[in-house]
Amino acid sequence: MSLIIPANSASASGYAVDNSCRFNDGSSDTLSITPSSASNRRTWTWSCWVKRCTIGTYQVIFVGASPNTWIRFRDDDKLELFAQEDYKLDVTTTMLFRDVSAWYHICVSVDLTQGTESNRVKIYVNGSLVDVTITYAVQNFYTGINNTGTHYIGRLNYVAVQYIDMYLSEMVLIDGTQNAVTDFGEFDEDSGIWKPIDVSGLTFGTNGFYLDFEDSAALGDDVSGNGNDFTVNNLTAIDQTTDTPTNNFATLNPLAVPSGANTFSEGNLIITNSADENRTSFSSIGVQSGKWYFEAKFLSGEMKQYIGISKQETVDRIGASANSYGYAGENARKWNNNSYGSYGSTASTGDIIMVAFDADNGTIWVGKNGTWFDSATQAEIEAGTTTNAMYSSITINDIFMMGFSMEDSNIEVNFGNAPYTISSGNADGNGYGNFEYAVPSGYLALCTANLSEVLS
Repeated sequence: MSLIIPANSASASGYAVDNSCRFNDGSSDTLSITPSSASNRRTWTWSCWVKRCTIGTYQVIFVGASPNTWIRFRDDDKLELFAQEDYKLDVTTTMLFRDVSAWYHICVSVDLTQGTESNRVKIYVNGSLVDVTITYAVQNFYTGINNTGTHYIGRLNYVAVQYIDMYLSEMVLIDGTQNAVTDFGEFDEDSGIWKPIDVSGLTFGTNGFYLDFEDSAALGDDVSGNGNDFTVNNLTAIDQTTDTPTNNFATLNPLAVPSGANTFSEGNLIITNSADENRTSFSSIGVQSGKWYFEAKFLSGEMKQYIGISKQETVDRIGASANSYGYAGENARKWNNNSYGSYGSTASTGDIIMVAFDADNGTIWVGKNGTWFDSATQAEIEAGTTTNAMYSSITINDIFMMGFSMEDSNIEVNFGNAPYTISSGNADGNGYGNFEYAVPSGYLALCTANLSEVLS
């Protein structure tokens, strides 16, 4: 049994994180706070779980004021702690952060009063101290963190640039203490994977905060007890997700397409292709067994979209190879091995396509707006009756991905955390995901909690 599972993302028992917040640079999503007074600017700890969506660009995760002091990903995908004051603070990881499918836990632990320079800034990733280049970390330097002046999550403070494309979860600032990374997580005794622990009992200090993103109406709510709530800028309830470090949902993989082809937004759940040429995108998680359900919403464009399953070898369109099976919404056709047949009905703007993929028995069904194509019924799909399936007898001898192709069109994809409003709300049988239509019994959302069950 084989599945593609993102690194550091398998579900582990213990403390469960319920929510994250999805930031989109195209919407200028940020959170901001202005402390009423300065506190400890030399000793503090920042901790956050991060799932990147874009690489190769400057993105500021957290920044304090005067001197402007930020934690950000650089355009070379290294993490940087930097103060915008000459020769005072510049610490950069040698590690690169280029996995857009997995959650990273980052802990920046600072005590600039320390006599030994290497002890003044410690950066941990997934529970381990990582190598850094300390260009300078001057003893007793006062950072902009915990100073008066606006602090931002998601952009620079002195100019509105370097917005972020990523999911953030369990963000904590400890004011006045250089904490150990074990205050924020632990290694699972069975899997060895670094996982979150409950941080609510920590001492946060005057300007410290704990953002758990559990109130969709107040995503900047500080639950530390300090009341250091952040102002919400452009984020809405739809940006609260259940894609978290303890249950990682599939997204689209922007690294698995030809350079300069499709573009991605809203947490890698919206694909846009404005070219007159088909390009294919794949899910970040692949499977070889189990039963899986997902939805996709057709947006504007020429409706030249193909949706289905494929080995990650197709670069033209879903259905163009022997190992690729897709539904074409433009002309109501099914495609495999570059051959087609009539199937279902055409799709228009706003239509939601449903896909049920039985990898155990090599069968796929497709439907639209709550009705399965070719008179297939929910009961038939649940029973494995293949009479009205789009394709059956598929040889599942390798990892298959969920695939999406389009020409001059765009699609919103829902693996359980839709980037659009769901009017009804349906979870799978394990209680995961939020879908517009009922999930067939036995079929699951594509997330690591469900993958762990299939693997067990």
